[in-house]
Amino acid sequence: MRSLAPVGKCLRTPESRFAHLPDFPYLPHYTDLGGLRVAHIDEGPTDAPIVLLMHGEPAWSFLYRKMIPVLVQAGFRVLAPDLVGFGRSDKPVSSKDYSYLNHVQWMSAWVEANQLHGMTLFCQDWGSLIGLRMAAEMPDRFERIVLANGGLPTGTDAIPFAFKIWRAFAMYSPWFPIGGIVKAGCAHGLTPQEVAAYNAPFPSRAHRTAARLFPTFVPTSPNDPARQANEAAWEVFKKWNKPFLTLFSNRDPITRGGYKIWQERVPGAQGQPHSKIRGAGHFLQEDSGAEVAQAMAHFIHSTPIMRVNN
Repeated sequence: MRSLAPVGKCLRTPESRFAHLPDFPYLPHYTDLGGLRVAHIDEGPTDAPIVLLMHGEPAWSFLYRKMIPVLVQAGFRVLAPDLVGFGRSDKPVSSKDYSYLNHVQWMSAWVEANQLHGMTLFCQDWGSLIGLRMAAEMPDRFERIVLANGGLPTGTDAIPFAFKIWRAFAMYSPWFPIGGIVKAGCAHGLTPQEVAAYNAPFPSRAHRTAARLFPTFVPTSPNDPARQANEAAWEVFKKWNKPFLTLFSNRDPITRGGYKIWQERVPGAQGQPHSKIRGAGHFLQEDSGAEVAQAMAHFIHSTPIMRVNN
């Protein structure tokens, strides 16, 4: 296993917090990364093609409950991990233990520990900042990519005003209601039970450390420490010939239009059935989960595995 930065004290959300999750009967699986426990959902036949669902901020794998059954029914093995600091995964207490690089390293180590290959990556929000780096740095493990409401910023482009407001809120607001934040990012809202499910992993302020920090890790200036690694990843994607699909919603003020650069620059995106998900907000998995999963299934079934070097 790759060398990982040591972490200090970690919190582990009591399992009782997950006792009454609506429409989420899936049992967790755990991977130990040198004492850091990472949780994931694993559904479908173990020998089926793998779909890897990477969640963003401040969600967890519960976000994919509307997509998992559709993808399993379509014949796939579906893996949905909880990022470190989220869901059932361990939550380092110290803010110093978190960084963009550490999150990429942790999830890359998780992929290696579970010996995953031949994957189709679906990534949204921070799932894309981490997942796209993983795919660029371990291209032999990924066969296809589906990007939804996300990207890979280098700090050299203009930042949407809506994101600046969100980052300031995460940094300074004394009130940080996880479930309410996810609800605000959905065009169709959430039920009280669903809001409670998003709150479940975060019973205290200390459990919310990662959720508070993530917006500050997005590269927003040319001197950002992640710029070089993200620019290197972009060089990989400029030569990426494997199938690459964009599924962006039309009601996300932060990522609206973000698909254009990928369709223009990624060779594997040429001629693919890119779609705009109408009527969905930032968390299109909530607003249009079944539609997104069906588009993914069609994409995977219609694109043969291509063994190429990137």
